[in-house]
Amino acid sequence: MDVNEFGHKISVLRKRQKIRQEQLAKDLNISRATISALENGRSSNVGIKIILQIVDYLGFELSLVEKSPYPTFDELKHIQESADGE
Repeated sequence: MDVNEFGHKISVLRKRQKIRQEQLAKDLNISRATISALENGRSSNVGIKIILQIVDYLGFELSLVEKSPYPTFDELKHIQESADGE
């Protein structure tokens, strides 16, 4: 998972719970601009502490899993789309 995908997932989770960026920012004492940048993949240097706070606030947790040596469906799809475009 890259920064863009992670930010998109945070955005989807937040919106499903009908939480506005402003409310999340106020409750966690961080700027709305930081949340916006994270959700839009514009900020790859958001600290792990802030990320953990956001994830926890949304009712989730981060966990580490061993990376598979096999490509994901999205990776295969991207490879196919690239090949089709040539």
